[in-house]
Amino acid sequence: MEPGNDSQISEFFLLGLSKEPELQLLIFGLFLSMYLITVFGNLLILLAVSSDSHLHTPMYFFLANLSFVDICFTSTTVPKMLWNIQTQSKVITYAGCITQMYFFLLFAGLDNFLLSVMAYDRFVAICQPLHYMLIMKPTYCGLLVLVSWMMSTLNSLLQTLMMLWLSFCTEVEISHFFCEINQVVQLACSDTFLNDMLMYFAAGLLGGAPLAGILYSYSKIVSFVCGISSAQGKYKAFSTCPSHLSVVSLFYCTCLGVYLSSAATQSSHSSATASVMYTVVTPMLNPFIYSLRNRDIKRALKRIVGVPVM
Repeated sequence: MEPGNDSQISEFFLLGLSKEPELQLLIFGLFLSMYLITVFGNLLILLAVSSDSHLHTPMYFFLANLSFVDICFTSTTVPKMLWNIQTQSKVITYAGCITQMYFFLLFAGLDNFLLSVMAYDRFVAICQPLHYMLIMKPTYCGLLVLVSWMMSTLNSLLQTLMMLWLSFCTEVEISHFFCEINQVVQLACSDTFLNDMLMYFAAGLLGGAPLAGILYSYSKIVSFVCGISSAQGKYKAFSTCPSHLSVVSLFYCTCLGVYLSSAATQSSHSSATASVMYTVVTPMLNPFIYSLRNRDIKRALKRIVGVPVM
């Protein structure tokens, strides 16, 4: 058996979010605005963390990595969508589709792993404060990020290589604004059993394990905080968690909502519309969640723009 596609498919057609011509300008303006806000907001977080020595801690190291990944995650899909609207073309090459799929899976997986690592960081900081700097050494933090990259790279590489074995027939229209792996697999006219099993296994293992880690970390944090007698002590211990919890809730709830809605309606268009939440909206909101609720980040941002810090 040799990889390839029997009908020599060289391109796919991305149908996007709407077929109505009058809506294309509105969609273009909306997505361009959200993309620019996402890139600018996350770049500010990166700049704040790198320029302020007070933010050179494990928590902000992981936040800077998350911001970088969010920029890359959104850049995997939105620029191509904007280009297609601008040129009034729906075409994406076969190689371009496989490449987009690879980077989408890579950065989605990294988002997942980094949120889990950040939960572990909060667990150590709150439940073992005296040993925090001893445990979360720079080399260990770097190792956690490196392992996250390796696991996500392995998953995305394996899944995209499996796509090369599929044959595609004449139906090459993808009811989405990017090459979503499940949509592309459904277009194949060859047996997709192995691809389906790999997708379910990856979703269960690489999605479920980090989520389980997050839930375990926060169960330990809640148990520890409940053991603190004073209300002020409880507030101080838990004060760094709401921002991370907000981002985790936003990411996982939108991902779960997408797949539940697609399973319930069996509509590709509904799935594409819902997926905007975790592919575009969540990366855009993350900088606001962290900056609006974090005095250290706000202080660093004020210093960058030249506002006097009180």
